[in-house]
This record gives sequence, C-alpha cells and structure tokens, in this order.
Amino acid sequence: MRIIPVAFTQFIPWEAEESGYEPHDWGSDEFDDLTSADELAEFAGRNCYQSWSRPNPKTATNEGYLANILDQGHYSVLEHASVSFFVDGVSRSLLTELERHRFLSFSVVAVSFVKYDKTPSVAVPPLIEREKDTPLHGQDFSGMGWTIGDEFMRATENSFDAYVWIADRFQELGYPKKQALEAARSVLPNATEVKMVVTGNIRAWRDVIGKRYHEAADAEIREFATEVLNHLRELSPNSVQDISEVPYGK
Repeated sequence: MRIIPVAFTQFIPWEAEESGYEPHDWGSDEFDDLTSADELAEFAGRNCYQSWSRPNPKTATNEGYLANILDQGHYSVLEHASVSFFVDGVSRSLLTELERHRFLSFSVVAVSFVKYDKTPSVAVPPLIEREKDTPLHGQDFSGMGWTIGDEFMRATENSFDAYVWIADRFQELGYPKKQALEAARSVLPNATEVKMVVTGNIRAWRDVIGKRYHEAADAEIREFATEVLNHLRELSPNSVQDISEVPYGK
C-alpha cells in the first residue's frame, strides 16, 4: 500500500492581511508546527467573528485556537483546506468502502479501457499476509505443504487467466476492446490492485478517520486510515490534534 500526498492547499498570509487578519510570525519557532491548512482554518474561523486581535491567551496560538474549534465541533472551518493523495497497492474492496465517504473525489484507473497485459498486483488482505505460511488444511495434512498464501495466489491467478482468455476471445470475435474488457473484468478478484487519486478536505478526511481508524473496521481500510492520519499529522497537525495515537475501539 502506498499513499502519497501529491497536492494540498496553500495559505497566502500576506494576501490574508488585506482582510485585517494578523498572520502568525512564520519566522518564529512557532512556524515549525504551523501549516497552511491549519492557519487557513484559523483565518476562516476568525473571519466569522472578526476576532483578529487574539485577545484570549488560550486561543492566541493556532494550536489553541483549533483546539477550541474541535472542542466545540465547529468543523466547517476545516473544509477550506484539502489534501490529494495518490494511492496504489490497495484492493477494489477498499475502493468500494472508501467511496461511501461521499465528500471525497476520486479518479480511478478505468478497467474498461486499460487492459492488464500481465498479472496485476493484488492487495493481499492483512490476515492472509499474516497467515500466508499456515497450512491450508489441518495438522493431519500439513505435510502436503499447501498454505493459505498458496491458495490465495492460486485463486487470484486463475481469475486473472480467465480475464485474459475472455478478453482476448471477445476481441477475436470482433467485439471492440472496451466491450471485451467490460465483460472480462467481472471475473477479476476483489483483491485486484487499484490505482487512484483521492482528494478530500480536512473535515472529510477526519470523517474517514473517525469511521475507519477503528478496531472494528476492515483491516485493510484501517491501515489506509492510519496512513492518511500519519500524513495529516504532518500537513495539518493542529486540525487533528484531538485524534489519539491508538485506533478507536481499542
């Protein structure tokens, strides 16, 4: 699984000053922890009340201000900054679950146009990866040497072989490539690798983390949410400061 941040919102402090906002001193030690996403959220929040002078010491810093925002649940100011990730090495099962988060935007490899000319990578489920060397049968048959991992790869490779045969045969029969691939892709396993670009604002990503960074979530998407959270701790640390290092439900 690879999750790479490829774009994020850039705050322009000298332009924001035109509104009356007083940007934080980006030359101070505080700048080490200040990011565009976090300052944009503060700027948006302070604009609502025109509270430019920071009279309250508890909310004078960006961290303190956003801590108060999070405590009050005023998440709308977190919608202004967004992060885009390039994602690969995840399964189509994960994509199906992630698409339920309606405020994310997706650009995904179109399997009806792009043909797999070689065996595609598969996203091995974490449990199968952990138990890949475990004999498939009980102890009485362990001498056969056939493992859970072997069976998983056999099944996925057979599915891919069927995909190639069906796609090639339809094209031999004169059907357009797109129609052939649309029919053939139905036999690809849920573990087939997906490559996509996913964009969401900080509030939307918090929603993903709130539901998927959880002990009860599917293991693969929990790993995905963990990686997204790790990136947000770098890109917008004060906007996720209330999220524990330990997944919810533990």
